[in-house]
Amino acid sequence: MATVHKQRQRRKPLSEINVVPYIDVMLVLLIIFMITAPMLTQGVKVDLPKAAANLVEPSDDNSEPLVVSVDAEGLFYVAIGDKQDQPIDANQLMVKVAAVLRRSPQTPVLVKGDNAANYGQVVTVMALLQQAGAPSVGLITKQPEQAKK
Repeated sequence: MATVHKQRQRRKPLSEINVVPYIDVMLVLLIIFMITAPMLTQGVKVDLPKAAANLVEPSDDNSEPLVVSVDAEGLFYVAIGDKQDQPIDANQLMVKVAAVLRRSPQTPVLVKGDNAANYGQVVTVMALLQQAGAPSVGLITKQPEQAKK
């Protein structure tokens, strides 16, 4: 009886990587990040100082900073014009700040909040300043007593 031996053909190992599943995963992640990214950017933008005791640098055009104050009762005051000691409402605040920033866009904007003021009122002022067009908002604080000695 004659036996027929078939020669087996050896296959070369497949050295290609199938990237289609990786592309699918990347597209799904891209869609997820595109949807969630706008949700993460909510809030008030504040440029924080790099050191606790830095002074505000004067601007190039030597303009005085625009100071918005919040007192202990939560009333707003703006250091513009002749009625600086009279409280104003949110709409008037936005109109006045927007007018100053249109005339001089590089004017530094600072918030001076009373120690007993409601934190929510200070954040509200910062949001109003952002809506009025302030590119950044600084906070005015007192130096601690121990640092003065």
